[in-house]
Amino acid sequence: MPASSDVRGTSNWAGTGPAYAQSFAHLCAGAIAPLLDAVEDGAGPLAGKHLADVGCGTGTLAALATGRGARVTAVDPDAEMLSLARAGAPEADLCIGAVPTLPFEPDTFVAVVANFVVNHVGDPRAAVADLMRVCAPGGVVGVTVWPSALSAINALWAEVVRASGAVTLPPQHLAADMDFDRTERGLAELLAGAGLSVVEATTLTWEFRIDSNDLWAGPAGGVGGIGKIVTGQTPATQSVMRREYERLVAPFIRGGEVVLPAVALLATGQAPVSTGKVMNAGVS
Repeated sequence: MPASSDVRGTSNWAGTGPAYAQSFAHLCAGAIAPLLDAVEDGAGPLAGKHLADVGCGTGTLAALATGRGARVTAVDPDAEMLSLARAGAPEADLCIGAVPTLPFEPDTFVAVVANFVVNHVGDPRAAVADLMRVCAPGGVVGVTVWPSALSAINALWAEVVRASGAVTLPPQHLAADMDFDRTERGLAELLAGAGLSVVEATTLTWEFRIDSNDLWAGPAGGVGGIGKIVTGQTPATQSVMRREYERLVAPFIRGGEVVLPAVALLATGQAPVSTGKVMNAGVS
């Protein structure tokens, strides 16, 4: 069972590990190398440093970080995801947990990263504050989120729903006083508001490539909001949705793969340095 946590839409991900690994994990992986690069720009090479991978999912980021020499602790609220992470990143330490109550003492890590986590929580400010809490003074917190603009993949899902006549679910939105602008400026303000300094935000773009059957495995397996819509339909409507998906995705297939533009926001910030407490540039 997922750990108790302040997350919006935990049910969108719990119990969907294999389907997520087959599908949307490949989309999220596109931001991992740039995120680690940005953290290294602020904290220096990761070799020998203790890094927390918060919301580690299937462990792709943890594996790449250990490949760069970091000592990685990977944390996720879902035990099934951690099982996948154990296979994908065997050198990482794994534990159950989630923001804003991460099971770590303050100042534990030189680097704290959360790849597409802050966009799913019920209290983004509390989440970022918790990321900063476990980051050592002078260490770096790095996060990615999806922007507010409609993405190519979400436009595809919206058209599949419309064309199939599927019954939709009520949208999940945070209250205005809890949310933040999903823009470079909004993400930077979120990190700065938590007390991080030297905040930098940028927009990432890349081509997302995946087999069309693997992409459909996400919605068919109940992953995310679109997954809840698909699995909530009758079998007949699910079949119609699959046919409409195959029709609508066909123009995006090149060289046997679906190719879609992907866009994400990335921001990093430095944890405050208090008097007499400075980050250890080596092992923390």
